[in-house]
Amino acid sequence: MNAIEIKNLSKTYGEFKLDDLSLCLPQGCIMGLVGENGAGKSTTIKLILDMIQRDSGTISVLGRDNKDNFRLTKEDIGVVLDSVGFPECLNARQLNRIMKSSYKNWDEAQFFGYLNKLNVPDGKAFKEFSRGMKMKLGIAAAMSHGARLLILDEATSGLDPVARDEVLDMFSEFTRDEKNSVLISSHIVSDLEKICDYIAFIHRGRLMLCEEKDVLLEEYGIVNCRPEELGRIPEGAVIGRRESAYGVRAIVRRCAALGMQISPVTLEELFVFMVKEA
Repeated sequence: MNAIEIKNLSKTYGEFKLDDLSLCLPQGCIMGLVGENGAGKSTTIKLILDMIQRDSGTISVLGRDNKDNFRLTKEDIGVVLDSVGFPECLNARQLNRIMKSSYKNWDEAQFFGYLNKLNVPDGKAFKEFSRGMKMKLGIAAAMSHGARLLILDEATSGLDPVARDEVLDMFSEFTRDEKNSVLISSHIVSDLEKICDYIAFIHRGRLMLCEEKDVLLEEYGIVNCRPEELGRIPEGAVIGRRESAYGVRAIVRRCAALGMQISPVTLEELFVFMVKEA
């Protein structure tokens, strides 16, 4: 079963359009959503959560259409959005009591265990938290009610490198249970490269690619050469290029550049080149 299955999804906001998006997140995997600001990542997540109405297409979450009594499915989904919306007067102990009565599978011991691991004070009011501390509390809450799917929109933003590393390890540990899956968007592409099994790249409302991360890194590489050498590579195999007085630096399909020296490419380089080429 796919944890998320989207077919021909469209949504128009004024001049912006999420256009005919189709993708699948297999159960037990982590998928990273990548794209520049305004590309459609948050819109896609809000549509999956039925927070906004889609214009067309279908969305299945954990085997259930998200228009079909989705409140039952939401018990199995842990959500952290870009802005964590807990009441500012509450502290973590008070939030625990509310969550205990809100979720049938709320695990109090697990919640306080995550707070301890992430160094989140349980007696301090939410309004006094930094942005990073708010995200940590949101992550702890999302992972403490037996969710089978985590949906995370910029959940690592505002975290220092040490905290980000701990949180990413928590997400990886979460999917060791093959029933559990994660969809995460982030501007920190190196985070996604570290933990994701699949990458979906959205640009101006269109899905540019959705592929296994390892396949992407194996398929593409970087060449540094003269313009005439690059000209011998078929145009469709050149994903993006930068020209300077010293020559051309380009991302190409490895299979089309046989005999040339090819360096590994990072996901961040791949997406930056693709955006500029687009």
